[in-house]
Amino acid sequence: MRIAAVQHDIVWEDREANFARLAPQVARAAGAGAELVLLSETFSTGFSMTPGIGEPEGGPSARFLAACAAEHGVWVGGSCPEIAADGTLPYNSFVLAGPDGAVHRYRKLHPFTHGGEDARFRAGEESVTVTVGGLRITPFVCYDLRFADVFWAAAADTDVYLVTANWPAARREHWTTLLRARAIENQAYVVGCNRVGTAGDGTAHTGDSRIVDPMGEVLASAAGSETLVIADVEAAEVAATRDRLRFLADRRPGNTSARPVR
Repeated sequence: MRIAAVQHDIVWEDREANFARLAPQVARAAGAGAELVLLSETFSTGFSMTPGIGEPEGGPSARFLAACAAEHGVWVGGSCPEIAADGTLPYNSFVLAGPDGAVHRYRKLHPFTHGGEDARFRAGEESVTVTVGGLRITPFVCYDLRFADVFWAAAADTDVYLVTANWPAARREHWTTLLRARAIENQAYVVGCNRVGTAGDGTAHTGDSRIVDPMGEVLASAAGSETLVIADVEAAEVAATRDRLRFLADRRPGNTSARPVR
C-alpha cells in the first residue's frame, strides 16, 4: 500500500479555510498513487484550547474526510475535536474514513497536560486497530508517541502505526527520535504526520514528517514546508522482519514485585 502524509499548515480555528486548503492536497496525494492519506492532528482547527471548539461526532471535519475518501477512492485520516453524545468536553478524535463509507475512530489516550489539553479534552480509553488493504493499522495522536506501552500492547496485531501530530519545533528531536524508536522496538512501520507553521497560540512547528520501516530506516521525510511524504509499505515486510529477528517473542511483562535495593 502507498501511504502519503500531508505535511501542512493550519489556519487557526477556521474549518472552512482548512478544508479549502487541504482538499487539493488530498487530491494530489491520491494522484500520486496513495491509497491512504494522513493529515495532521486537529487538521481543521489547529491545537486550540478555546472553549466551544468541539464539534459533534460526525460533524464537519469527519464529513470532510469522508467526502475526500469517497471522491478519490482512498482512505483519509486525521484528528479533530469531537464531542460524543454522552459528554460536553470533546475528545481529540482520530477519524479514519474509507472510500466505501466506513468510518473508524480512535480517541487520544493521553491528553497533553503540559499544554492544558487535559482541562479541555476528555481522554480516550482504548487503542483501535483497523485492517485496510491487508494492513493492520493502529492510529495514535501526538503525545501518545511518548508512551511506549500502548504501542507495545498493540504490536502483535499491527503492521503500521499512524501518528498524527502538532509537535512543537522546540522538541523536534524528540519527535524524530521517538518515531524511529517506536518502529524499531515494535518492528512495524511508523508514519508520522506533523504540521508546519506557527499556530494561533504562537507555537512554531517544523513538520519533520516521515515514514519509517520496521528496521528503523527512514523511507521518506520532509522538513519545514508544506509537502507530501510518500512511501510504499508491505505487511509481508513486517512479517519477514519479525521472523528474521524474533524480538517481540522475548518481551516479558514488568516485574511489579521487585523490591528496592538497600
